Amino acid sequence: MPGVPPREQQVREYFAANNATARQGPLAQQDFFGRTQHPDYADRTCELDGLTVELDPALSTLRPDPAYSPDETGPPRGEVWVIGVEVTVRHEGTITGRQIGSQHLVLLDGRVHGFAPCPNGSGS
Repeated sequence: MPGVPPREQQVREYFAANNATARQGPLAQQDFFGRTQHPDYADRTCELDGLTVELDPALSTLRPDPAYSPDETGPPRGEVWVIGVEVTVRHEGTITGRQIGSQHLVLLDGRVHGFAPCPNGSGS
């Protein structure tokens, strides 16, 4: 998009790719989350158990969040951002949950990384 800052464009592309894989089904989305998980947290993903997670970002809320720490080890490597999202969870195409929340993303080595959601509430 002309006139869109590069970082915002990368964030748009991240969410577009997430939602495209959600439309392809849980296995495609599980693969997406594995490929885009922050490398320092690669072992902290969750099984989707047949669910898909669509994320609709409010791009106007994108802002730096350098103090964010997903655990007690401190902030992750990279440039940390937070953005408001509407989360829609589906099982076999049927909406089973919807909520508003925030999501952290990290720009590291020129790529946007996330922290895979755990829609079933249990980490693996």
